[in-house]
Amino acid sequence: MKNLTCIVVGGGFAGIHALKAIHKAHAELSNGGKLRLILLDKAPAHVRKVLLFRPAATGEPIHVPWERIVPEGTEVLQGAVTGIDKDHKSLRYQDRAGISHSLDYDVLVVSVGSIVRMPNPEQGGYALTGPNAAARIREQWMANLKLAATMADGAEKLRLMSAAVAGAGITGIETSAELAFAMRKEAAALRLDPHNIRVHLLNTQERLFMEGPAKVGHRLERYLQNLGIMLHHRTIAMSEEQGRLRLSDGDSLPVGFTVWTLGLAPNPIARSLGLPLTGDGRIIVDESYRVQGAPGVYSIGDCAHIVDPVTGEADRMTCKEAIPQATRLGRIIKADLSGQGANAERHRGVSQGYTVGLGPGHGLVWSRSWGIDIMITGKLAYKVKTFMWNHASMVR
Repeated sequence: MKNLTCIVVGGGFAGIHALKAIHKAHAELSNGGKLRLILLDKAPAHVRKVLLFRPAATGEPIHVPWERIVPEGTEVLQGAVTGIDKDHKSLRYQDRAGISHSLDYDVLVVSVGSIVRMPNPEQGGYALTGPNAAARIREQWMANLKLAATMADGAEKLRLMSAAVAGAGITGIETSAELAFAMRKEAAALRLDPHNIRVHLLNTQERLFMEGPAKVGHRLERYLQNLGIMLHHRTIAMSEEQGRLRLSDGDSLPVGFTVWTLGLAPNPIARSLGLPLTGDGRIIVDESYRVQGAPGVYSIGDCAHIVDPVTGEADRMTCKEAIPQATRLGRIIKADLSGQGANAERHRGVSQGYTVGLGPGHGLVWSRSWGIDIMITGKLAYKVKTFMWNHASMVR
């Protein structure tokens, strides 16, 4: 087997698991040829993006050095992809100093992931976009509580002890729960009444967790209410200004700060790569993750439009879907390299199921198999959730 150069662009959950799968596949194929395995990513370390609420609530770091998680011998290049020459199988990228480079490849995996949807700047508040934004959120609520501790009881003191989370998907639920725990703990340390902490969770839907059955959404709601979280269904947050969050119904809430958790969008970098895209900017692949018209190029994760050939349903933007895609991709690449591409595996959607963190030591797990709903709550669910968080980033 000839020497092989494989480049993975993007070191999120899909990318790091793809590196592991490709390394394993090559070891099984190797006939003396060497593998040059390259990771290209803008960041100096892997960011555990599903844990962005942690630095916002507790200050916990969520970076993992690349050397802890990539296969031995992997080259890590810090830079941003700028283009792909499909005909000559060459990748262009710009390094940290702004210098352009090109790399030839035999196999290229595009896993540039997604970005957090941003509110308009005039809407105020903080979007939970990354560790830096999370750190600013923590600084804000801690400063608010310290100021509240110097004030006599009244409306302004209660406002400083409150927060709003706009967007009630999984990220919004987990963020509101972690903030409620952390703010109550700090309030007690400052000799404030923890029961006066209020976190408002604004949900545009009629209930929580529209991805699953109503009973799961209702169980989540009870958990959050016990934490002192105020739920506002069928409510759209419009903008925060001068300590008030304006709502779509014309009402407003007095809040110390607002966190926007508006969901994900495909990484716009994909639009600059010259690959076929859906209308919303996801890379179109076949049932084995191959990009048509681009030999040797594959795409998985949030940036790829991956459809189950049996059900016709597209995968969502979650790590529970990206990781099986990466594992399967290793076997697909092995088949393609050995001339067995016609018999390569096809994509299969994952079974229905979600894990939700509800603050330290608390969680909820729901799955559906054979038409039966299975739900676990409490400490056991939190252990399952913690395992999933660690597995996603290959942290032990």
